[in-house]
Parts: sequence; structure tokens; C-alpha cells
Amino acid sequence: MNLYASSTSIATTESLLLLRNPTVKHSRPSMIVKSMAAESSSIAGTGARARPQRTTKSAMSAFEARVSLVFALASQTASLSQRLLMELANESAKYVFPSRRFESRNLEEALMSVPDLETVNFKVVSRNNQYEIREVEPYFIAETTMPGKYGFDLNGASQSFNVLAEYLFGKNTKKEKMEMTTPVFTSRTQSDGEKMDMTTPVITKKVADQDKWKMSFVLPSKYGSDLPSPKDPSVTIKEVPRKIVAVVAFSGFVSDEEVERRESKLRDALKRDKEYRVKEGASAEVAQYNPPFTLPFNRRNETALEVERIKE
Repeated sequence: MNLYASSTSIATTESLLLLRNPTVKHSRPSMIVKSMAAESSSIAGTGARARPQRTTKSAMSAFEARVSLVFALASQTASLSQRLLMELANESAKYVFPSRRFESRNLEEALMSVPDLETVNFKVVSRNNQYEIREVEPYFIAETTMPGKYGFDLNGASQSFNVLAEYLFGKNTKKEKMEMTTPVFTSRTQSDGEKMDMTTPVITKKVADQDKWKMSFVLPSKYGSDLPSPKDPSVTIKEVPRKIVAVVAFSGFVSDEEVERRESKLRDALKRDKEYRVKEGASAEVAQYNPPFTLPFNRRNETALEVERIKE
């Protein structure tokens, strides 16, 4: 037997012992080195048969154990990753192959698309080349007030979206994970002002920072009113009653300036409508149907104003 064979025998023995009993404490490296050196000297100097060695652990056996553990963890991770990828693929398909549930009035609207997710139910009452009148069925929303004075700045919108998404995906009293729906609504709530009528005349002033934007998610209809309560106190659940709205659709990215321009144009057009008028106190509501990665010309956005029928 040569020195290489002896060393290999010791390493193999130690590896087998570690696999059989991985809880055995490590021997000091100096003891292992001394044992191997003594065995090597005996073989080289006298040619005598090697003495049986004590069962100790080598650095090689510990390395093999670590490698085995890494492979086991990698196998589990791969299995979990495959399940997550399948779920992601199923969800992504709803966005990659969007539905065409809206009738187009022009080329811009023909290019718009929405993901194949549950949305609010409505019926089209009338339509022209400028807007559409819809009767919308009641639905429930989860709503939160957005930080800041603007409705579509990236930071504020992201914060509000994350708060609502956390509620939808389990941050609620039932730890219920609910399906994503569409669209995401954003609206501005206007203050009625602070009224002081102790003197004459009655003074009405707008309280500073009272004009706030709110973001809301439409909740899955299968729950009805039996919805889990949010754990985050900034999220409120409310029912939106049946209503009639005038809607204009547009593509691209949404900005406060664009919303203001669309709202002004819609109000002007409704002034010429002989059947419907803007409801007193109504403010614009913006619906966004698409996820962030959607190309601008494929996005469907809507500006809506609540209207009422003109009494004869």
C-alpha cells in the first residue's frame, strides 16, 4: 500500500462515518494530521501492515455533508420555484391575452385592451362619438386616502396601491387572499368647506389640505357584503350604489393635467346633452384597467362623471 492509497482509505472511512452519524463532534485537525503522518511513516519505514485507525472525521467528510445539504436545499427551492412560476404564468396569461369587452368608437379605442379579470357590471344606455352613458350596478370597494395633493404622482400612487394590495392578498381579519379585479379607481374628494353662520353674511371657506385623492380597488363580487375587515386602519370598505355615469376613454399614461383636460372636455360636451346633466357636486373619477408593464397605446383609461336624467 502506498501513501496515496492510505490517505484515501482514511478519507473514505471518515466520510462513511459522517454519513452514518453526522452528529459526531469534529476531531481536532492536528490529531488527524498526526495520525496520518504516523501511519505514513510506518508504511514507508518498515513496510509493516497498517495499524487500524481511530474513527475520526476529516475535513473532506464535512465538505461532502455540506455539499449534500446544498443539493437538498436546491432541490426543494427548485420545486417551490416551479410552483410559483406556474402560478405566475397563469396570472400573466390574464394580462398577455386581454379581453375586448368594450365597443370601440375610434382607432384609439380599438387598440385599447383590458386584462381578463372581473370588473364592474354595467349596461350602455347611450353613446355618441364623444362619450358613453352607462348604468353601473352596485359594487364594493376597498378605499384609501392617497398621500400628497396630487393623484397620479408615482410615489403616492405606489404607496396607496401597495396598501390596498396588502389587504386584498391577506392583510385582513380572515387572512383571506382575494382575486385581483379591474379597474383601479382614483377620485378626488372635495371639501364642502367650513361654515360659520354666527354672523352675517355666512362665510364659507375651504379648509387647507382638505382636497384629497382616494384610490380604490373593486372587490370580487362573490363575497357580496361578507368581506373581511382590513387590518390597516387607513383602508375602508364601502358599497358604491347604482349610478349613471358619462364616460370617456383614452390611452397612454395618466397625469393630473391629462385628467383635468379630459374632465373639462367631458363637462363641456355634457352641457349640450338634452337628456343627461352632470350631477351637482360630482367630481371626476378615473379608472385604470391595465398593469404597469402595458404599452401606452394599449392602455385603457377612463374619466367618468356621475350624471342624472334631466326632468321634463
